Amino acid sequence: MSEPHILLSGETLALAMPRADMLPEYHKWENDPATILGYGNQWAQAWEVRAAGYERQRGNDRFQQFEVVRLDDGTPVGMTILEVNTYVRTAEFVMVLAPAERGKGHAAEATRLTLDWAFHLAHLRAVWLKVLEPNKAGISAYEKAGFRSAGRLRRSGFWLGKPVDELIMDAVPEDFPEPSAVAATFGD
Repeated sequence: MSEPHILLSGETLALAMPRADMLPEYHKWENDPATILGYGNQWAQAWEVRAAGYERQRGNDRFQQFEVVRLDDGTPVGMTILEVNTYVRTAEFVMVLAPAERGKGHAAEATRLTLDWAFHLAHLRAVWLKVLEPNKAGISAYEKAGFRSAGRLRRSGFWLGKPVDELIMDAVPEDFPEPSAVAATFGD
């Protein structure tokens, strides 16, 4: 495995460039049953589909991916993605954590670092996400990072085979909780 190329460091985690040699690991995370449950998907994705998608995404400036790594040892713990709408300068936020790294408090810091990048380097006006209502841990992590409730799509998702609401959450720069890792790195 290659060494991570760190882009932005937080307290315990950092955002890094995604690595092609990590693609098989990312694929495992994305196809873990708990990940599929949280996304509301029904099926695992074939390796060939994921590999082809990675090639298309690499040159797409509207699909910004970050590998999330632990600072103490460089171990990858997840991915965050900003699906950018360049016309209105907003983005949809998506995150996946490695199954072994869930429940360790990484989600809030990874989300916060990605919002910091979005607002202070990419100059986005807003970032939004959808989360299934039963995903209480995800909702809590997103709120800690600065997301606020913005609405709901009734019965638009599935959780354990039952229709559930998807909550829409958003964040704007004014919601971003200080301190900023970008400002700490590059000055106010």
